Amino acid sequence: MKISKIMHVASVIVGLIGVVVFVRTLGVPSDGMVFGIAKFDALFCVAILFLIAIWVQIGTIHHMMLEKTGEII
Repeated sequence: MKISKIMHVASVIVGLIGVVVFVRTLGVPSDGMVFGIAKFDALFCVAILFLIAIWVQIGTIHHMMLEKTGEII
């Protein structure tokens, strides 16, 4: 399996986890807890997860372009 396909799947999984945590966070009162952490911290984690997903997708696009030219197996 190509590394770009693995990176794509990893990015989708991280993005879906971020969406699940975000949706869960929306339903909690402002002083509540989400998965055992404060709401603000959960929203911060969601932002980090989204950034990770975006950067992995950018890396996937880069690897796909290198695979087309034959530079990466």
